[in-house]
Amino acid sequence: MNGRIALVTGGTRGIGLAIANRLRFSGHTVHVWGHDIDVRQERLIEDAVSKIGAVDILVNSAGVFGPVGPALAYQSEAWHDVLAVNLTGTMLVCKNVIPGMVARGFGRVVNMSSVVVKDTNPNALAYCVSKAGVEALTRCFALETAKTGVVVNCVRPAAVNTDLFKNVPQEKIDAMLKKCPMERFVTVEEVAALVCWLVSEECSATTGAAFDVAGGRCQL
Repeated sequence: MNGRIALVTGGTRGIGLAIANRLRFSGHTVHVWGHDIDVRQERLIEDAVSKIGAVDILVNSAGVFGPVGPALAYQSEAWHDVLAVNLTGTMLVCKNVIPGMVARGFGRVVNMSSVVVKDTNPNALAYCVSKAGVEALTRCFALETAKTGVVVNCVRPAAVNTDLFKNVPQEKIDAMLKKCPMERFVTVEEVAALVCWLVSEECSATTGAAFDVAGGRCQL
């Protein structure tokens, strides 16, 4: 891969950090947004993108899991918080980065979905809905940029042992792992390896797709 300019949201830890490190190892210049950039605020996004300038590769990895509990008792505030980061944040970053890619005739975008879109977890209402929304969003942007040299895809990890699950009860995590035929966590390095192909120049005829990295969970 030629050295390009990459932006990774949520790139200070977990999956995002692994992706940022692998992109750097591949020779790209990587800008990382973590807690210092609030993906829920469009003005901050606009200013940050303006300072970076051209972005060739965008990976939207910022995300939160939200509280664990029954859907019928899910709190409205928590619902809005999770969707604001996972779904609205992804949309706002795409909206502010993709036009520059279109203008330059090249771009690679990867959004972070989840295997829960195919195999929904109970007691994680906002997270599951937000990831389904990310996939719809991915297809919308992909269709509108299909003739421009920009491709937009997403990945569906199964459970990855990161800070995202720090507030999830162990019994819920154990239940997730039992759904995986490999009966283990997916590693951040495995997700990063897939993402790095999706942002490469070789990934030129695939757009609007979702790729599983889920240890065989819910393969259709």
